[in-house]
Amino acid sequence: SRPGHRKLPCFLLVAVGIGCVRIFPLTKHAPLGVLRTEFGKSCCNMCCVSRDILLEGGSAVDGAIAALLCTSLVNPQSMGLGGGSIFTVRDTFGKVKTFSSRETVPQLFKADLLKGCPTSVTFITGSQWIGVPGELRGYEVVHRQYGKLPWARLFEPTIRLAREGFPMPPFLGRLLNFPIIENLVKATSLCEVFCNKNKTVLGMGDILKFPKLAETMETIAEQGADAFYTGQIGLDLIQDVKAAGGTLTMEDLKSFQVRVEDAWTVPLGDYQMHIPPPPAGGAMLAFILNIMKGFHFTPRSMEGDQKVLTYHCYIEAAKFATGQRRHVRDPVFNPKKNASYMVDSDFADRIRLLISKNRTYNNSYYNITPSPDRFGTTHVSVLAEDGSAVSVTSTINQIFGAAIYSPRTGIILNNELADFCFRAERVSAGEQPPSSMAPAILSSSSGKNTLVIGGSGGSMITTAMALSIMNHLWLGMSLKEAIAAPVVFVDGNNNVNFEPAFDKVIPIQDYPYFFNVVNAVAKEDKCITAVSDGRKQGKAAGY
Repeated sequence: SRPGHRKLPCFLLVAVGIGCVRIFPLTKHAPLGVLRTEFGKSCCNMCCVSRDILLEGGSAVDGAIAALLCTSLVNPQSMGLGGGSIFTVRDTFGKVKTFSSRETVPQLFKADLLKGCPTSVTFITGSQWIGVPGELRGYEVVHRQYGKLPWARLFEPTIRLAREGFPMPPFLGRLLNFPIIENLVKATSLCEVFCNKNKTVLGMGDILKFPKLAETMETIAEQGADAFYTGQIGLDLIQDVKAAGGTLTMEDLKSFQVRVEDAWTVPLGDYQMHIPPPPAGGAMLAFILNIMKGFHFTPRSMEGDQKVLTYHCYIEAAKFATGQRRHVRDPVFNPKKNASYMVDSDFADRIRLLISKNRTYNNSYYNITPSPDRFGTTHVSVLAEDGSAVSVTSTINQIFGAAIYSPRTGIILNNELADFCFRAERVSAGEQPPSSMAPAILSSSSGKNTLVIGGSGGSMITTAMALSIMNHLWLGMSLKEAIAAPVVFVDGNNNVNFEPAFDKVIPIQDYPYFFNVVNAVAKEDKCITAVSDGRKQGKAAGY
C-alpha cells in the first residue's frame, strides 16, 4: 500500500491534511480494508481516529469532528478551538447544507484596525486581530443534527493524546525549524507549549503535550459547548485575552451563532458541485471552473502545444478570479456584495470571451487591486457507508493565528480579522471576514459518483482545488494524479507562480512557497478512492 492513496472494497474513506502514522500490512485478524496503525503515545493519525469512530457506528459528521479535534494537536499552527470552520454536509437523502462557524468581529474592536494592515507578507500578530471563535459551536450544531455517537466519545482519543503526549509531527517539526517561526514562538506565549524548559523550541524526536488543553477538552466533553461559550472556560479565555490587551468579551462568546444555509449548487457537466456561500471561497472556485468548463478540455488538452494553451487559459481565468476577490464579503453586512453573479454561467461566458489565447494583460484588465496573500487552514473529507458525506475546512488563519496562547485553557487564538486587510474599507461587529475556504461535495446526475473535496493553504485553496477538480473530471487524471500534479498560482499582486516540479515544457520561474494541500474522497460506481495530499504527509484510511 502507498501512503496517501487507498482503493478499498468498502464504503467509508477518510482523507485528512496532516498526520504522523506508521502503516502496517493487513493481517488475518484485521477487518477487510482496515489500515492497522500504531496508535497512542507513538502516533496521532486523524484519519484513523475518524475511521475508528465510524467503525463504532458513528456518522460522517462524528468522524469529521473526531478528526478535527485530533488535528488540533497535530496541526496546532493551523486550526483549533480558538478558530472557526465551514462544514459542507450531504445527508443520506442527498440534501446538502453548509454550517459556517467562521470567527466574527467582536463588539469592541479597534476603530483604526485596518490601518495596521501590513503591506508585505508577514505575521499579523496581536490581540487586536482576534475574532470571536466559533469552532466548538460549529461542532455542536452539526453533531446535534447528524451525530450518532455521544458527544463525549468524539473527544476521548484527543484528550488521551493531549495529556500523554506524542512525537513531534514531521511537518510541524519542520515549521518550527524555520528561523522566522522559531523566533515567533520564542517571543510569544506560544513558548509555553512549544519550548523546552530552557526556552529552546521543540524539535523532531521531542514529545509534544497539551496538558491544559486536555483539561479544557475534558470539561467540554462532559458539559458541552456551553462550557466554552457561557461557562468557566470562556471566562478563563476572556481573562487571558484581556491580559494580552484584547477586547473579546463574554457577551461576544454568548451571542455567537452558527450560520446554517443550503449549499449553493453549480452545474459542472455531469456533476453538480455544492459549495458554501459567501463570505466563503466557494464562489471564487465556481467562477474559475465555470470559465474553464466552456473550453471543453479533454485528456488530449494535456498533449504537446495544447498543454501550454490549457495552462494559459487557466492562468487567465485565475487572474480574473483574483480581480473578483474584493467582491466576496459577508452578505449579511454587505448586501450589495453577495457574489451570486460569480456562480452565474452567463457571467463566466462573458469573461471567457475576454481571454486571448496568445497574450496576457496588465492588472487593470483583470480589475486586480494588489494585496498580500494568506496561508493556513486544514481540511478533512469523509464519505460514509450510508452515502452521507462531509467536507470541512477549519482554521485559526495564519500560522499560529494571533500568536497568543491562553495559559488557563490551552487554546491558541486566531488572527481572523487580518482577512479583512485589503479586502474591505471598514468592518462591522458580528461580520464574518472573507475566506478562501471552499469545502465542496460533487455529485453526478446518475447519483453513482461522488467527489468530496477541499483544501488548505489560505489564498492557494481555490487554485489547488480548481486544478485538482479539472485534472480529475476533464483532463483524464486519476484522483491521486490530479491532486499530486504541480500547481500554478496567481497571487494577490497578479504574479504567476509555479510549483518547482512544474513541467519544464512551459518557460517558468519556480516559486518556493507552496502551502496548498487538497484532500478528497471519490466514489465512482463501486470503486472508492481516498487521496490525502502528500505535500504535508497527508494520510487516507477506510474500512
